Amino acid sequence: MDAIERVADVLYTDAAGLPDAIENAEILLLWDFFSTALRDAWPRARALKWVHVAAAGVDTVLFDEFRGSEVVLTNAHGFFNGPIAEFVLAHILAHDKELHENRALQRAHEWQHRETRRTAGSTALIVGTGGIGRHIARLLRAVGLEVRGAGRRTSGDDPDFGRVVSSAALAEHVGWADNVVVVAPLTTETRGMIDAGVFEAMKASAHLISVGRGPLIDEAALLEALQTGSIAAASLDVFVTEPLPAANPLWDASGVTVSAHMSGDVVGWRDGLAEQFTSNVTRWLAGAELINVVDKHLGYVARAH
Repeated sequence: MDAIERVADVLYTDAAGLPDAIENAEILLLWDFFSTALRDAWPRARALKWVHVAAAGVDTVLFDEFRGSEVVLTNAHGFFNGPIAEFVLAHILAHDKELHENRALQRAHEWQHRETRRTAGSTALIVGTGGIGRHIARLLRAVGLEVRGAGRRTSGDDPDFGRVVSSAALAEHVGWADNVVVVAPLTTETRGMIDAGVFEAMKASAHLISVGRGPLIDEAALLEALQTGSIAAASLDVFVTEPLPAANPLWDASGVTVSAHMSGDVVGWRDGLAEQFTSNVTRWLAGAELINVVDKHLGYVARAH
């Protein structure tokens, strides 16, 4: 951020101070992508021309007034691709090789020999065919998984997924997959897309990996699916309510692994996000086209550089 401070007047604020700070601001960098501060301060954002969200998800800022404005929206598209793909692969391997069970047995000082699953040759349906989903597909294919994608547009010869099926008809396709990876953006169309019908259509041995946004999944239906044996396991990094309340039954559900919305947060991630934003500010000041411009009606970057 030092580079920006040399060429622009920079004001740091929190949510409470944003209504005053935003009055003369042309650019807003929003670090907390869960914050509703922009919505609250919007009536005073008279000079605003560009909002950058330092995250992949932008659904919280897409209120009607902002959608209908001329203010440009960008996000951190691309930055989290590699880390999230590694996180997904780690969970698939941990599940297939029963690493969580090994840890529990170790704590109990219990020696129990078992046979585990091969990961190579298994299948993965990746729900969400954007940059993160494509990076996941490439990494999983590299270790021998057969991969398909599920997205808005279908394809029979996609370079990363091979086949892309319709995400609007997931129940027709999830039965093929040993692993279902959910990484779609949160929009009106995708909210609650992983519902009871989808869980009922999955393999009883299936493993759900959720690294997109919590509200993509009907959590009540997920719990029922786990309790009734409709699916075998779930690795969950995102939730409808975050932090996940201590009383939420997902903490103790059999077959569930919980992490704290951290799949993309590797050492140095804050500096990397700042560098990405600084690069875009340099483009802005030079009159060049910004990268990672979000289509405010779709809710994600539709045309990546």
